[in-house]
Amino acid sequence: MLDDALLREIAGKGGIKRYPAHAILINEGDPSDSLYILLSGRVKVYSTNPEGKEVVIAIHGVGEYIGELSLDGGVRSASVMTLEPTTCSVVSGSSLREFIAAHPDFASHLIRKLIRSVRQATESVKSLALEDVYARVVRLLTDLSDPGPDGQRRLRERLTQQGIADRIGSSREMVSRIFKDLGTGGYIGQDDGRIVIVRKLPTAW
Repeated sequence: MLDDALLREIAGKGGIKRYPAHAILINEGDPSDSLYILLSGRVKVYSTNPEGKEVVIAIHGVGEYIGELSLDGGVRSASVMTLEPTTCSVVSGSSLREFIAAHPDFASHLIRKLIRSVRQATESVKSLALEDVYARVVRLLTDLSDPGPDGQRRLRERLTQQGIADRIGSSREMVSRIFKDLGTGGYIGQDDGRIVIVRKLPTAW
């Protein structure tokens, strides 16, 4: 996440736009070089195939930015949709390049973000190639949860089984079967609409 002062400064270079839930900000394949800075709300970065199958690449919230990969002049590599009403500062490519040249601290942040993105992409490819669906479910639940004082882990966001399937590249039916067995075994539960890992998940399903 950007430093607050730096976030305000770069956000001031763009125009403020407000979007309803489920609005498309970016379409995969479009030629555009604008940067979107999230001032409120959440968005998902995703890709689809011609048959309509979707895989969610990332979820971003307040203080984060999206669209930096188009700085090379290429087309958009993924689509972006709002998950809830969202406000963005939309900075043009020319303004962004001027800001990067004048602010080495932002350039450093951008480089670190791109490095994290490459690492996450590498982990995703390894996971899809080397892990079964159950292992991918366990990895996602672990990555998106925090341990509590009671020893249980609670997810930081509300996720449906379809949402989990979209994040790990699986079918909702397969995820549903896994969750049914984990629930029956007393491994997971619900608290205020969020998934709770009650005890350590088994290493295999």
